[in-house]
Amino acid sequence: MRDMANNITPKPVLAPAVGTDDTALVGAIIDRLGFDSLTYLIQTGTLADAGATWTALLEESDDSGMSGANAVADTDLIGTEALAGFTQAADGKCLKLGYVGAKRYTRLTLTPSGNAGNAPISAMALLGMPHQRPTANPPA
Repeated sequence: MRDMANNITPKPVLAPAVGTDDTALVGAIIDRLGFDSLTYLIQTGTLADAGATWTALLEESDDSGMSGANAVADTDLIGTEALAGFTQAADGKCLKLGYVGAKRYTRLTLTPSGNAGNAPISAMALLGMPHQRPTANPPA
């Protein structure tokens, strides 16, 4: 199949929400069982607080509850956590961070610093290269 729709499954990581302080946005745990590729997509809205920054952290584990989680090594990333982070100047942007490690479970966390304004942010995981095609529509 040459199309993309039958070869991907999106999963919500951070539901669209507006952060108003420095509380970390801890994403859903993503299980990549049955898929050979994983990319995180981060979307920003209009970020209101001048001087605010968001740092990305991707963790991995073999445990479904992320017990014993470790930060993903740079060699297991496509792109960098620094490139997936952003400042208040990143209004209306889409950022991506790929994972090529061997662990089954991953979790994305976005941690703001200096945020006192409205910061609408969301994220999703895009699972690809499924072991069984076509993937379900709507996604399971």
